[in-house]
Amino acid sequence: MRFFSHRKHFSDLSEQEIIALAISSEEDDAQIYRGFAERLRGEFPATATVFDGMASEEDQHRAQLIALHQERFGAIIPLIRREHVAGFYARRPVWLQSTLSLERMRGEAKAMEQNAERFYLAAAARSQDATTRKLLGDLAAEEAGHQVAAEGLEQAYLTEDTLAREDDTARRQFILTWVQPGLAGLMDGSVSTLAPIFATAFATQDTWTTFLVGIAASVGAGISMGFTEAASDDGTLSGRGSPLKRGIASGVMTTIGGLGHALPYLIADFWTATSLAIVVVFVELWAIAWIQNKFMETPFWRAALQVVLGGALVLGAGILIGSG
Repeated sequence: MRFFSHRKHFSDLSEQEIIALAISSEEDDAQIYRGFAERLRGEFPATATVFDGMASEEDQHRAQLIALHQERFGAIIPLIRREHVAGFYARRPVWLQSTLSLERMRGEAKAMEQNAERFYLAAAARSQDATTRKLLGDLAAEEAGHQVAAEGLEQAYLTEDTLAREDDTARRQFILTWVQPGLAGLMDGSVSTLAPIFATAFATQDTWTTFLVGIAASVGAGISMGFTEAASDDGTLSGRGSPLKRGIASGVMTTIGGLGHALPYLIADFWTATSLAIVVVFVELWAIAWIQNKFMETPFWRAALQVVLGGALVLGAGILIGSG
């Protein structure tokens, strides 16, 4: 299979190519850390400082490797990157890094250093050439040193109070961007579709017609809520985050809220489908109350009273209208 691969295998690399690969990898990692720092500088300055320091560490190691290459092989460094080598550990693309949360970025940084160290150690263990084995061992030691340096920077800048503040800010941002619009959508989808679905059910007693009405009401409400949320606030002044993310959260949860009690009408027997749909409705309403209590800090029984009572009234109205 090696004949058909467009990548070189690590065992086929020369010592010069190994050094060149290490140089490009250090450069890539420094850029990733700088990207993390730039994203976090406004809201999480302490963590941004840690990533700035880690990027500087990568720059220093890259400079040492370049000096080593110039001494052994000259000034022309071969162009070889991790994607050119089969089995080399991969880094997240830039467009995926931009979606990482604060905690995921911290975890990604630790994984980056650990993966690099493990790779170099495994490569050194497989190498039969003494010089190459020593070089790979040295690179593994450098990566272990990065982890020690990162831990030192975290201890210097990320005190318990700082971490608590940054984690609290991240949690608030998560609530504003995802939970709040998602919860509003779930409430709207669960409650607003009750009347048309159950009115259709009791007016026609046709489960397939009721199912189609439920699907139409759920999808239509989801599209409407999603566009309304995205268009209502660009997040610049309110700090509620990306309008696209909020629109997706609101639209998807609205649709799910309606689909929950529409899907039982795939059952052919009317009373079985209706009984199951009513059970689903009360599960949805209690779930909404639980989410309000957990994330919005609304007292559970007050949230339950508001949501369950309101939903029960709309459900009753739909049944009465359909029965009439």
